[in-house]
Amino acid sequence: MSEQTKHAKIELKQLNIYFGANHAVKGVDMTMPANSVTAIIGPSGCGKSTVLRSINRMHDMTPGARVSGSVLLDGEDIYRRDCSPVATRRKIGMVFQKPNPFPAMSIYDNVIAGYKLNGGRVKRSEMDEVVELSLQRASLWEEVKDRLQMNAMQLSGGQQQRLCIARTIAVKPEVILMDEPCSALDPISTLKVEELIDELKEKYTIVIVTHNMQQAARVSDSTAFFYLGELVEMGDTKKIFTNPEKQQTEDYITGRFG
Repeated sequence: MSEQTKHAKIELKQLNIYFGANHAVKGVDMTMPANSVTAIIGPSGCGKSTVLRSINRMHDMTPGARVSGSVLLDGEDIYRRDCSPVATRRKIGMVFQKPNPFPAMSIYDNVIAGYKLNGGRVKRSEMDEVVELSLQRASLWEEVKDRLQMNAMQLSGGQQQRLCIARTIAVKPEVILMDEPCSALDPISTLKVEELIDELKEKYTIVIVTHNMQQAARVSDSTAFFYLGELVEMGDTKKIFTNPEKQQTEDYITGRFG
């Protein structure tokens, strides 16, 4: 199925984001197809992470921040009055720039923490199944299956990031947002996470913010270029990197600025 024929999992319609009087993101329209990887690129301060955080309502927790326009998940506006931010974040998970395992908890407890918060008593057998499946999908199970009770902080940086991805997967999201997920990792760990992203898009819709042009070209199906809070251009990744329509996009990709 081509990117054009996949249904739109996420749609941004005239999205404006403000921090007090600062108009940080300006009138953005974007469509992110289901079961694909969308990369958001652009120089520092251009609004990339701000857009990403708006997709699962993390701006609700920022004093002075407000959003206008629409963010649609399967056609439903997640900013409508009767839409619960908590329920939205169960469907739209986030993986941050720096791995952030819960420090006083084991690998097992890290993975299952969010799942247990979803309510009700959970049988041990059910938790065991969720932990194993989540770690398998995060390509970490074989490395940690014999030490699940070890403190998660004893893992390497790359393993910690994959653990955070497993923790996100455990709550059964539909979308995974990734904010510079490899920027704190070594090249080998980065390669493992990139391979994992390619595998995960079979089950999830992924949106990744990255400063790394080569990474965007490797992992994404479509790419959006932002500059000064505006979406300059979005399209098929291969086309964006080889034949962009806007001179500004070409200048950024070829390193003339940014």
